[in-house]
Amino acid sequence: MAPIRPKYEIKMLQFIIRRVLLLVPVLIGILLVTFAMTRMIPGDACAVMLGEKYTPEKCAAFRRQYGLNDNIAIQFGRYLATVAQGDFGVSIRNGRPVTTILSERLPMTFELTIGAMLFASLVGIFLGIVSAVRHNSRVDVATMVGANVGVSMPVFWLGLMLAYLFAILLKGTPFWLPPSSRLTAGTSMPPLDQVWQLQNLTGFSQFLVNFLSNSVIFHSLVLGKWDITLDALKHLILPSLAVGTIPLAIIARLTRSSLLEVLGQEYVRTARAKGLRERVVLMRHAMRNALIPIVTVVGLQVGSLLSGAVLTETVFALPGVGTQLVDSIFARDYPVVQGFVVVVALVFASVNIIVDLSYTFLDPRIRAQ
Repeated sequence: MAPIRPKYEIKMLQFIIRRVLLLVPVLIGILLVTFAMTRMIPGDACAVMLGEKYTPEKCAAFRRQYGLNDNIAIQFGRYLATVAQGDFGVSIRNGRPVTTILSERLPMTFELTIGAMLFASLVGIFLGIVSAVRHNSRVDVATMVGANVGVSMPVFWLGLMLAYLFAILLKGTPFWLPPSSRLTAGTSMPPLDQVWQLQNLTGFSQFLVNFLSNSVIFHSLVLGKWDITLDALKHLILPSLAVGTIPLAIIARLTRSSLLEVLGQEYVRTARAKGLRERVVLMRHAMRNALIPIVTVVGLQVGSLLSGAVLTETVFALPGVGTQLVDSIFARDYPVVQGFVVVVALVFASVNIIVDLSYTFLDPRIRAQ
């Protein structure tokens, strides 16, 4: 009899390669839609970009410089050629490379997304399990009412209320938390390329070093600056609570409904009849099979948060993707908008691949197929 494991690994490798190859047309399609929509916005893009410096002569020179007089198909083909080389162009607004802006803004959004999803997943799954185990009890009713309230609260209002509670009402107590910004004013660290004595970096290596340097938590951990790490984590708590409340409520409700459905299955009753402890039945037999829809929702929420929590970043004055993307859209800064869309779409698609792969580990039936 042929071994099953090598055959499974080959099929899994084929699945991963197929999904990665499918990313190429998906990204091209997203780029095409974004490219077309940014140019379909009403108004003269040249006038918006130049602002007070606008004159017909300057606008004509501006269009020639950036190739805006060419056909849209030619512009798109030229842009695809630059993207294929790992170059997202230069910001029309401030003349800086788009990759540099990405390396400055993405780390904040990544940290916020990770913090929010850890809070939402851990607390939401726990509340969903408690609610399902104590079905129709006071705890169940209170948890689901709280979940409905969490879904209904606007993020900007919740962010302001959290800042008011923890930064003003609890000022001078051990529970005080900073209401805005990423670090306490005056805190700084040397760039990692100076610490590691890296010189003449270009392309992806330069982007990666800049990205890690702008990731405050990683940067401070590498340098052993534990006080800065603690400061960064404190500044991240309130934004994570604000942006993670809605995903928490969704995960809690889905965990409850999914687990209730699994607990009614015959194999769960069989496990109980065998004399297994309730905790073993719940975690080993029921929860593992209930995780598939939960993992799906968590993956979708991660992708949505990575696209930029604009309101949360605005309320807490965080330099993330959302605020930069909105500013670039209003300024008609095409290269920046397109660069951010491509990166976010790539991360979103990668998260979906990871979610699909997790199904095979959670459900043996999928692995057997």
